[in-house]
Amino acid sequence: MFIDEAKIHVEGGKGGDGCVSFRREKYVPHGGPDGGRGGNGGSVYLVVDEKLRTLLDYHYKHHFKAENGLPGQGSKKTGKTGADLFLKVPPGTVVKDENGNIITDLIEPEEKIIVAQGGRGGKGNAYFVTSTRQAPRFAEKGAPGESRWIFLELKLLADVSLVGFPNVGKSTLISRISSCKPKIADYPFTTTVPNLGVVALSSGESFVVADIPGLIEGSHQGKGLGTTFLKHIDRSAILLHLLDLASVEGRDPIIDYETVIGELRLYNPELLKKKQIVAGNKIDLPQAKQNLKIVQPYFKEKGLLFFPISAVTGEGVSQLLFALGKMIRERKSLKSKRGFVKVYSLNKNGFEIFKEGGKFVVKGKEIERIVSMTDLENQEALAYLQERLRRLGVEDELRKKGAKEGDIIKIGNDELSFYHSKS
Repeated sequence: MFIDEAKIHVEGGKGGDGCVSFRREKYVPHGGPDGGRGGNGGSVYLVVDEKLRTLLDYHYKHHFKAENGLPGQGSKKTGKTGADLFLKVPPGTVVKDENGNIITDLIEPEEKIIVAQGGRGGKGNAYFVTSTRQAPRFAEKGAPGESRWIFLELKLLADVSLVGFPNVGKSTLISRISSCKPKIADYPFTTTVPNLGVVALSSGESFVVADIPGLIEGSHQGKGLGTTFLKHIDRSAILLHLLDLASVEGRDPIIDYETVIGELRLYNPELLKKKQIVAGNKIDLPQAKQNLKIVQPYFKEKGLLFFPISAVTGEGVSQLLFALGKMIRERKSLKSKRGFVKVYSLNKNGFEIFKEGGKFVVKGKEIERIVSMTDLENQEALAYLQERLRRLGVEDELRKKGAKEGDIIKIGNDELSFYHSKS
């Protein structure tokens, strides 16, 4: 099954909780806090696997979560880090956020990106010792991992896109020039998924051809197979137009070409900037030889290379492949050096405060993370939290917004009472 779109939910592992522990050993007169920090949660990565050609793995399963970190221990031992989760995707996968904004485009083999960062492990009580706080009895909770929905869209990577009306012989041609063996039958839209074929030239070079399912008039509006596979043309360097030179189904090959060009223009005018080459198929039939007298001068006038071929007998195919190979060698490489690992975050640093339903709401990634890692049942931890919020400017900003003693402050999923700190 060919699946080229998927929506999945990814979640990084929660960080392990910090440990509250005190050193208690015989013959050690001055024991002290020795709680270790929790392990970091695992992250979720997307990684390119060049063997894959579809997003089928994400058609049935939609939720993916990395492993949680383990809690810290006494003797300042750090908890075990949660295992990262690596999700394999085919080359050519575009990653988008919930709003349709492109996060990245995964092309190179083994290229990877973090799509959900694991949560940081909480600090143990040994990390909170100061000259005035020598025996802290609190620790941080582990931070939750990032959680989001992302969209995956596959656009096939091919040097050549083979385009044309249904039943012009695209599947027959790709089966002749490569080891790809698509199903072939005598009815419209036989090919309902793109087929990739690797063409090996006698010179030892090779290139990839994508057989794009049949286009018809109105494809850009969803008619026929619609826009389902037009997007797969985006990445190819060359457009190979295949025409029914024999007019077996009563269509004019020149009008077919102009119709396909019109659909490509309406879908994305940038596609017409690609190099183009034309092949008239079914030259082994008598009517094709008659039409050749009209069709060949038409493309010569347009400055396009035109090759009469027969996908069935192989006539003219080697000349076509030679020309394609030459065009591919001559084209400039558009590839740029890409970073190996990228991190994407939906939220910006900083915070904002607004009033909602009688409560003051504080929104901000870092602030929400700090509160979520605080044990709100522990008075020492609450005092430490208030100190941190004051240093970050949250307390002053709340006062400017009109917050008074006892007002409810909502931060993330937690609610706190506002009190002025003594500073």
